[in-house]
Amino acid sequence: MTVAAHPLHARQQMQTHMPPGMPPRAKGPLVFLDYDQQELDAAYDQVHWAPNQAEIARRVAQRNVATLARIGPPKRFSYGPTPVEQLDVYVTRQPRAPVHVHIHGGAWREGVASASAYLSEVFVDHGAHFVAVDFNNVLETKGDLMTLARQVRRAVAWVSANAGMFGGDGNRLYVSGFSSGGHLAAVAATTDWARDFKLPAGIITGALFCSGMYDLEPVSLSARRTYVNFTRETIDELSPERHLARLPASVIVAHGTLETPEFQRQNRQFAAAVKAAGKSATLLIGEGYNHFEMIETLGSPYGLLGRAALQQMNLTRS
Repeated sequence: MTVAAHPLHARQQMQTHMPPGMPPRAKGPLVFLDYDQQELDAAYDQVHWAPNQAEIARRVAQRNVATLARIGPPKRFSYGPTPVEQLDVYVTRQPRAPVHVHIHGGAWREGVASASAYLSEVFVDHGAHFVAVDFNNVLETKGDLMTLARQVRRAVAWVSANAGMFGGDGNRLYVSGFSSGGHLAAVAATTDWARDFKLPAGIITGALFCSGMYDLEPVSLSARRTYVNFTRETIDELSPERHLARLPASVIVAHGTLETPEFQRQNRQFAAAVKAAGKSATLLIGEGYNHFEMIETLGSPYGLLGRAALQQMNLTRS
């Protein structure tokens, strides 16, 4: 719903949500909170807020190669009928080990499971299986975000039911996600498993959401509407903040201080909403981290997210 413009204090009129270094500009009509259209579009696009994105991508690629050289390739399983519906399992040596399922980011438009290989080693070394999921992007589904949500849910359900195939404990299942993957992980964590999959309601033990989106209303007003078909059903069904009763007991929410203002607000608001709903939520703030630097910390036992994830899973080094 578009928020109508209204008179603001002169100081508020001068506020801007544009990225650092952008030239001064006149503020246009408000479309959400105190954002005009250009500001809201920028607030859902990390490109201007993380100028070192290309360097980070090269570093991650190198870490992926090094990780595979140390721990070997993952096992590959199908969780659904289409070719893309597969997942990578990085296996630990511990018997009946817990399982951590990770959902990659990429603005719902890109990304593959194999690019998360570098995140696996910390879990494998500490006695957990690490699962990275492949699924369609919205360019392939012609803007249908519901397809991605169904695939991620189906992947989590498959892992819960089939963890024993690779030595995992389906009763100790954790999920994480980054950026648009943080959104999809939160969608999975707020799934009605009994209704939709005939599974126990509590199949997810704990969840970690890094720099995700949990209310799709403002996202649907941004430039992302040019490639996502935001229907009223999609916004309602896939806004995790509207389905908090289904969340697991242990939830971690995180963002960096150098991310866009909307990604920061979304994560703060979601953590606060979880607490207001009477559930436990830990909010982690990465001081001096941008969007793409935040997820790197999940790949280290000493990183902000790696340490938190291991503590959430009650893991020590095996």
